[in-house]
Amino acid sequence: MNFTKLLINWYLKNKRNLPWRETREPYPIWLSEIMLQQTRVEQGVPYYYRFIEAFPTVFHLAEASQQEVLKLWQGLGYYSRARNLHETARYVAGELDGNFPEDYKGLIKLKGIGDYTASAIASICYNEPVAVVDGNVYRVLARYFVIDTPINTPAGVKEFKALASELLDIKNPSVFNQAMMEFGALQCRPKNPLCESCPLNDGCLALKQKKISELPIKLKKGKIKKRYFNYLVFQTKENATLLNQRTGKGIWNGLYEFPLIETERQLTAEEFLSREEVGAAVGEVKHVQLYNEKPVVHKLSHQHIYARFWLVESKKLPPKAISMDEVEDYPVPVLIQNFLNEYEPTDY
Repeated sequence: MNFTKLLINWYLKNKRNLPWRETREPYPIWLSEIMLQQTRVEQGVPYYYRFIEAFPTVFHLAEASQQEVLKLWQGLGYYSRARNLHETARYVAGELDGNFPEDYKGLIKLKGIGDYTASAIASICYNEPVAVVDGNVYRVLARYFVIDTPINTPAGVKEFKALASELLDIKNPSVFNQAMMEFGALQCRPKNPLCESCPLNDGCLALKQKKISELPIKLKKGKIKKRYFNYLVFQTKENATLLNQRTGKGIWNGLYEFPLIETERQLTAEEFLSREEVGAAVGEVKHVQLYNEKPVVHKLSHQHIYARFWLVESKKLPPKAISMDEVEDYPVPVLIQNFLNEYEPTDY
């Protein structure tokens, strides 16, 4: 029995019962595919349920504010996915009368949809014979055929896409693509793959050559950048504080945070408080106290953030100040949310 048939037989016996597999409607499948980029299924399922409950159709999602969308997305990371999701929902609802394009060429033109997502939606919803290639598929193919081309290079992307297309069951691309992804997630796992019970082990070249742990090959990223964040947590007698919305193309665009002063390194309390920009930011205050001497380290894919929080007791804040109780209504980075979970305002 060949690779494709063995794979599909395995899938029909072992596939997980996931909510988006109960439909072929493009909206919930699009939603799930965007959520599962850079996210494990176990983490994504609760978010999927919350989004479907809050926004049961693409029209509901389009009518929501970006703040509502980001708040529901909070904790999933890679927030550009949520912003693109919202923008695409507005386009589909407003310009396409709520109807998603019904083929790969139309889908890939939508914001936030690349080759992988367009292929997944086109094959699952419309049975278009286009192969899906994600991290799971790269791993299965690299091991089974012993391919040492790095997966994060143009040559690797082209080679693996061509191979996946060659193996594709053109009569049932929906099942095949889902089988490939599921097989990589459950059987051919990144660590401790289940090689002994694998239905493909007779033909797996990496298993025969003892190269399972070496594949797939991925070129290392550049040097991780270190950043030093100092958050000013203002509080008044009336329990008011300040939040700012992040803008621009950097991390966490659209999310909210306490006033931030970024420094080139970790400073002592004396060094920090003597800086001109700190004095300008805090103004006339009763007291400034460092909340955490040891910085909180928040690791992102391309940078590590070392964050410290400074409690600032202030007599008066600008009109844009909000109640500390209202902070929970705003979408914030996980770094800020973790602080809020343990912070207790000072009693005056």
